[in-house]
Amino acid sequence: MHELGITRNIVSIVEEAAKGRRVTRVTLDVGQLSGVMPEAILFCFDIVAKGTLLDGAKLDINSIAGRGRCRACGRAFETSTLFEPCGCGSRSIERLAGEELKIRNMEIEEAA
Repeated sequence: MHELGITRNIVSIVEEAAKGRRVTRVTLDVGQLSGVMPEAILFCFDIVAKGTLLDGAKLDINSIAGRGRCRACGRAFETSTLFEPCGCGSRSIERLAGEELKIRNMEIEEAA
């Protein structure tokens, strides 16, 4: 399960960006074509965040649909796999969205 390593990296990146302040919420964008299982990230998050600045933080995950554009006919379309052909039959597809895995934002407690 590579999601455990990914979750560790997310916590590390957010903790570094928080600069010593407690994090209350983290929002991720996870593309449906990224190969990452959002449910596994959610499962791992509380365990990995325990004892860090993210301990108790809420994790929100935005699912980004796969989108591609056919290089042959120019049609843009939604796709659920990396290998789905265009309606015209072409498999020469430029991926437009769905491979994202990024930290969208974080919320931190104000300094007292």
